[in-house]
Amino acid sequence: MMLTSTVFFQGGTIPQRYTCDGSDISPPLAWSGLPAGTKSLVLIVDDPDAPDPAAPKRIWSHWVLYNLPPIAGELPEAVPAQVLPPGTLQGVNDWQRPGYGGPCPPVGRHRYFYKLYALDTVLPDLGGPAKAAVEKAMQGHILGHAELMGQYQRSR
Repeated sequence: MMLTSTVFFQGGTIPQRYTCDGSDISPPLAWSGLPAGTKSLVLIVDDPDAPDPAAPKRIWSHWVLYNLPPIAGELPEAVPAQVLPPGTLQGVNDWQRPGYGGPCPPVGRHRYFYKLYALDTVLPDLGGPAKAAVEKAMQGHILGHAELMGQYQRSR
């Protein structure tokens, strides 16, 4: 399984356009090589370096999508909720809102993990769940997983 973006590479810098210092829009993402039997996908974007990479205290979630149809193959840049692939549901990020919230580190250079999971099922409607509820629901259903990590540090 592979997850890629045309705007940053594995371990590279996420362009400012996709952060709170820019347009705060989601980057384009594409996936391939899904395992046989994949019925849906989960996308979770989080930052394990919050609030300070020198002393991380929590993992901050930036985007939670579930029930993405495997045939979609990609998400375009700045994808609004009404243009998500049919059947896709959103959870809430750690700002307590649905949708993408871009990198906005208070201090230091943070890592942002875009994690895509292939599931052998379509999850029930969890009613705007937080990341933990989606992770719990997908336990025992993960067929494969891909990860794309980008970094960002604010210039002040």
